[in-house]
Amino acid sequence: MVFKNKGQPLIYEELPIPIPSSHQILIKVYACGVCRTDLHIFEGDLINPELPLIPGHQIVGDIVSWGKDVTGFKKGERIGIAWLGKTCQQCYFCKNSQENLCDRPLFTGYTTSGGYAEYAVCDSRYCFSLPEKFDDLHVAPLLCAGMVGFRSLHKVLFAETIGFYGFGSSASLLIQTALSMNKRIYAFTKEGNLISQQLAIDLGATWAGDCSTLPPLLLDAAIIFAPIGELVPLSLKAIRKGGTVVLGGIHMSQIPSFSYDLLWGERTLTSTANLTRQDGHDYFKVVSAAKIYPLITVYPLSKANEAITELKAGRIKGSLVLQVSCRD
Repeated sequence: MVFKNKGQPLIYEELPIPIPSSHQILIKVYACGVCRTDLHIFEGDLINPELPLIPGHQIVGDIVSWGKDVTGFKKGERIGIAWLGKTCQQCYFCKNSQENLCDRPLFTGYTTSGGYAEYAVCDSRYCFSLPEKFDDLHVAPLLCAGMVGFRSLHKVLFAETIGFYGFGSSASLLIQTALSMNKRIYAFTKEGNLISQQLAIDLGATWAGDCSTLPPLLLDAAIIFAPIGELVPLSLKAIRKGGTVVLGGIHMSQIPSFSYDLLWGERTLTSTANLTRQDGHDYFKVVSAAKIYPLITVYPLSKANEAITELKAGRIKGSLVLQVSCRD
């Protein structure tokens, strides 16, 4: 499924199987998660995608072949491909363990083609071994929604009470990780979204309500998943002095001005930018040991456009996954 023009549906095309370069692996794709970041690309919120583009950056598949400089893998091995496709390994950030901020990165399904296809290639140095406890469809959303939430959570590990603003794929996964760490979660959803509020309660949230509502107590921290700038001052009102608000998305609408008293009291406002490979390795160790069960809605690859429409409308409970191929 190929993306060619902003705001236009994806187009089904028959393309040659890609040939891996020296450091690349070719995989047969079985599943690919659909992320809100994909929607930001399609709608032009993230500019300058590499067109024409095969989207998708939560990719699960088996190794078919590899380039001459690849070592340590075997044919048929299952691996995952995530958002961070490659870094320069030379800039200040790469040299200081901040490869997520690399000045010259490649991003899967954005500046290099991804997994809305039967075959995909990736740099062998940026893929992940996957926990055997999850099948292809259920492990796919862990490769972005799960890992981004995990990185955001690590910015507020001091917190006992955390507000989640927006309760989609990432929040539905992160609440399970947070509860395993004995955190108490307060879920905020779009006004009147009783389905998402009930889902949050079912997954273990202490409280759930509308985004415009203050929680029953001041929270230690908040993580904003919804790409809505108006949530920033609302979340600052909901946290105590010394608390932290984390912006967990890659894109957000305009943040309105707000009075300094909302930030005063040594409150912190920070963002989560991309991921490091270490984030992924650490996360998969955690989910391998914890009781985490991704909630998924599955569409076939051929119905990717319909799936994206449902995601945009907010009608997906948990994570959305494309089934690309079926195992024998």
